[in-house]
Amino acid sequence: MIGRRDAVDGDPTFGDTWVYESLVGGVPGRRLSTRAAIGVQFLLFEALVVGLAAVYGLPPAAAVAGTVAVAVAAAGSVAMLYIGTATRELDLPDAHRRLLFGSGVEVLFGVLAFVALVTGLLTGLSAPFESLLGREPPAPVVFVALLILWDLCYRIGTSWWTALVSLWRSLRIRVETGTARRCRRIDAANVGFALLELALLPFLGGTTLVWALIGHVVAVAVVSAAAALLLRTAS
Repeated sequence: MIGRRDAVDGDPTFGDTWVYESLVGGVPGRRLSTRAAIGVQFLLFEALVVGLAAVYGLPPAAAVAGTVAVAVAAAGSVAMLYIGTATRELDLPDAHRRLLFGSGVEVLFGVLAFVALVTGLLTGLSAPFESLLGREPPAPVVFVALLILWDLCYRIGTSWWTALVSLWRSLRIRVETGTARRCRRIDAANVGFALLELALLPFLGGTTLVWALIGHVVAVAVVSAAAALLLRTAS
């Protein structure tokens, strides 16, 4: 394998993982399986959504919106873990893995997406959020809502960065036929997660955020498709 490095105790080495994977693997005294980590994530956030909706008497639509957001974020975790594991198994140079995982650019993209979202919240571009949570929602509701939204934005940023690195890979690296097939599956998984994000559209209303989300999904699909089509094989 080209550029493969040994793992420590069977786990990927630092810099070979998403931040999310590092957090899951870094819980002291715990070694959660992929299924368990995603299950804990979903159940914890869903309990917060349902509990706060009941305690503060939020409209049922708020609980539904929160549940959909939590489910999409959990699906994003599945996609990230699949893409991360599949990428580490590819016969590609170290430079590809370092660029994807070690640069931390997905966090930057996530921050930018979150700042754009909060800007929308503060400048009246997101009236649907007010209809769901009320004009002056309780502080715990706002805290959990922003936490879930950050979770989504981080995964959106990761999806963007994955698409761009895939395009860089296709333009710069020749791969074997088998590796090309696995690369295309990774690109397809990234597009699949982007399409799942469209489940959030009914809760955004006719706002600028709707077009921002649609534009993001289209861009990820186009870049990932270009990456898959431009793959060059060594044989």
